[in-house]
Amino acid sequence: MNRRVVLLLAGLAVLLGCGGGEAVKIGAVLPLTGEWSIYGQPIKNGIELAYKELTAQDDFPYTMELSILDSASDPATGKQLLEELYSAGAVAVVGGATSSEALQMVSVADRYDRVLMSPSASNPELTGISKNFYRVFLSDAREGTTMASFAFGKLGIKSAVILAKEEEYAKGIQVVFANEFKRQGGEVLDLIEFPATSDVSGLVERVMTLTPEAVYIAAYAPDIARLLAALRSKGYEKYIFTTSAFAAPAVIEQQGENAEGVFLTQTVFEPDSEEPKIQGFVNTYRATYGVPPDLYAAHGYDAMMVLAEALRKAGPISSDFWKGITSIREFEGVTGMIQFDERGDVQKFPRVYVVEEGNLIDYEAEVEKRRRELLERLRELERRQRQKALGGSG
Repeated sequence: MNRRVVLLLAGLAVLLGCGGGEAVKIGAVLPLTGEWSIYGQPIKNGIELAYKELTAQDDFPYTMELSILDSASDPATGKQLLEELYSAGAVAVVGGATSSEALQMVSVADRYDRVLMSPSASNPELTGISKNFYRVFLSDAREGTTMASFAFGKLGIKSAVILAKEEEYAKGIQVVFANEFKRQGGEVLDLIEFPATSDVSGLVERVMTLTPEAVYIAAYAPDIARLLAALRSKGYEKYIFTTSAFAAPAVIEQQGENAEGVFLTQTVFEPDSEEPKIQGFVNTYRATYGVPPDLYAAHGYDAMMVLAEALRKAGPISSDFWKGITSIREFEGVTGMIQFDERGDVQKFPRVYVVEEGNLIDYEAEVEKRRRELLERLRELERRQRQKALGGSG
């Protein structure tokens, strides 16, 4: 058996729904092993959970066949596997979990004229790259802009150093952050790009020499973790900003104290929400996998559900499948309402989170909550003082 084929449910097919006729083939290509598996594995879990939920729906009008393949965190392998899925008849594929993989895969989607739905790629270069490419994850254009505005406008940060890995994802978001930070009036003291094999101790020495008010890290989770550990070991105690690539609970847990106080941007996913759909997803995920879902599991779930919704709307003909995607309006996902603009980007907006006691906290929501709590305490104090004064005057 090909070692890259990690999940082929029910042999070669999963029959879904009660529709008759030939099965509609849906695929997924994800980094289930290698450096990026920290994203690929929860995305796969989310897709599987969506599949199980769809299986239980008696009114689903089609039969589906689902295949999930492992890119092994290699963009070239991901591109090859996408070709295999399309040539086998897949009308749509969840893939391009990272920007590097997505950028490789788009040409294949165009050659076959089939839908490619990314659950988590965010490079701005992907915006409008093809009529066949869509993503349920927000673009770095919004993430980078949001963090720069927050740093300068909310925290009053005037100087920053950017540490960016030499890869597609980091190149996209660091440019956005730098441009917006400078536009706001901040100064980028240095942009330090580093290869995968770089010794980060030298990078951190450079940061310490420049004494910036903040460091912005543009990389995937393993490199963010390495840089955090090095910065903390050198005694850097000022602001550290990064991206949604750090929003993996396992990484934050491993970093422990090093992660405390780190700010990051991400789309809103509230696992503690009382919304029934979100509660159902979180409870089922926890019962199935023994851990709560993270941001990436939620986007894998939504990516699969969006493809199912497109199938309902457009039917199984591959040449028309993208019409089902474009016709989606305010689809209720666990990551919020989903609909796409004419360039294939989902219409979502990021928020700023901070790591506090190992948890990701919505910063501005928490500030507002604490402001209200303080205001209530002050009002209660005033009320007691008035009562005391009235009692004393009697």
